[in-house]
Amino acid sequence: MSSNDTLETKYSDCPVIQALEEIGSRWRMTVIHVLREGELRFNELKRATNANSQTLSRVLDDLEENEYVERRVAEGSPVAVYYSLTPKGDELLSAFDAIHEWGEKWISDDN
Repeated sequence: MSSNDTLETKYSDCPVIQALEEIGSRWRMTVIHVLREGELRFNELKRATNANSQTLSRVLDDLEENEYVERRVAEGSPVAVYYSLTPKGDELLSAFDAIHEWGEKWISDDN
């Protein structure tokens, strides 16, 4: 086994790497960040994220499947679909806050 194989195996089990692989896409992180404000309808999310309908639909399906987002259908005419963070998604916000603080410190126009 080469040293690269050993490192790959070592880091593939790392919780940080696994978490980034699960939620690390720009769109997933954007949707989670926007939903921190509370429950939103699909079109509200679309406007807030600037995602196209196909991308947003795919991302919401992924986030729902991984239990970060829940979908609620409200009866009526027309039927309204709302999205909100689950407790798992809500708990992720503290990590977003830490990344935000790091970004303000280290990723700025002055650096």
